[in-house]
Amino acid sequence: MSAAAGRTAAAAPGRSGLPILNGWYAVAVSEALAPGTLERLHYFGRELVAFRTEGGEAAVLDAYCPHLGAHLGHGGRVEGEWLRCPFHGWAFDVQGACAEIPYAKRIPPNARAGRYPTVERNGFVFAWWDPSGRAPWYEIPEIAEATDPGWSTPDRYEWDIRAHGQELAENGVDSAHFKYVHGTRNVPATEAEEDGPYRRAFSPIRMKTPRGEVEGGIESRQAGMGFAATRFTGICETLELATTTPIDADRVHVRYAFLQPRVDGQDPVGGAAAAIIRDIVKQMNEDVPIWENKAYLERPALCDGDGPIAGLRRWALQFHPAETPASRT
Repeated sequence: MSAAAGRTAAAAPGRSGLPILNGWYAVAVSEALAPGTLERLHYFGRELVAFRTEGGEAAVLDAYCPHLGAHLGHGGRVEGEWLRCPFHGWAFDVQGACAEIPYAKRIPPNARAGRYPTVERNGFVFAWWDPSGRAPWYEIPEIAEATDPGWSTPDRYEWDIRAHGQELAENGVDSAHFKYVHGTRNVPATEAEEDGPYRRAFSPIRMKTPRGEVEGGIESRQAGMGFAATRFTGICETLELATTTPIDADRVHVRYAFLQPRVDGQDPVGGAAAAIIRDIVKQMNEDVPIWENKAYLERPALCDGDGPIAGLRRWALQFHPAETPASRT
């Protein structure tokens, strides 16, 4: 059950007119949330806390104690498998249920903190957002390279961007902008296919090297609007794990983690491996000022060379709060 069930309605749409879309979103990097620790978070327009029990399980709860509203992230502490409130010592388990009130004989039946279903995949802690309280209806896939010792330590980058996540997703299939924003020589053709909440896009590319042209490609696989695994092949195989999490209806927190094959058991250093990551990050930085200053047009005047933007918008409708199939629980 979502934290939002029976509570506050979904956040109002922001300047884009788009709501916060339902789905799985990364709220923490797994390695940063050590056993016995907690983090204060602000996502989905709400104050949250993420904590990891001493036994290693991660959980995400509403930040405010249901007793008298103390913020669990300011002075709260993890004790074994519980999160202890700093105000009156109430303790909550990973399901949000009150497990102990030190000075009471009975625990009130409504003594429950709002809880967000939580999973860990690919080095991230994901929380499920659906303000109607429906259970998760798709999964975040496990990416083999994320736990393969033959692949490098993640090289991580983060951005807070004043834009809606759907606008960032559309950018990935906007073929023409690669030439005019990023200065690429050619406009890549993108093929896309969909399977419910999952989407695959592929763009063949040719890269000039001192040894001649190299054939390669960019394959992106999305799971919902919050996670994508993109593989770059050609000069140096590179995997980009990208998460896009709504801070509120107008802002997103983006995390990139890059992995590449190890060389003689060591992370690659410099050369083509570093150049590919540097170029992807450069392109991201070039996109940010456009996202932060553009308007979202509900009915844009698209042309036949724009790529499958309209198709992505149709696919994204299933994650809009009013459109998610209620039967998928």
